[in-house]
Amino acid sequence: MGRHKQKKLPAGRNVRLADQIQKDLAHLIQREIDPGQAGLITLSGVELSADYAHAKVYFTVIGGEAENAEALLNEKAGWLHSQLFKLLHIHTVPTLRFFHDPQLERGLEMSRLIDQANATSTQDPAVPDDPDVKAEN
Repeated sequence: MGRHKQKKLPAGRNVRLADQIQKDLAHLIQREIDPGQAGLITLSGVELSADYAHAKVYFTVIGGEAENAEALLNEKAGWLHSQLFKLLHIHTVPTLRFFHDPQLERGLEMSRLIDQANATSTQDPAVPDDPDVKAEN
């Protein structure tokens, strides 16, 4: 009888808050960070800790170095946190940590390799281009 159950917060609230943080941060980053400094930054996800004290913010970057963008975002994390505090109107705004998400770059590289393989296979002389040519038996 002396055991206390830990109150579990509904998962839906965590997801909604993470989505709102992602949306607001994306707007702030678009408005305040020059793409010439870090490239075009796109947020790919936000993971909140159960107590909402910490947020891992994942991003992709095009036209810039991921390490530079990550350093710049983490340098501005305190300022972005204060801006979120003004926008969200909640008691606890999580501290922000930014992490590069390499999935987009991997996807682009895979697409390039597939295109390259397809271009090479259409030039293969072993495959007849003429549908009237019949294979000999």
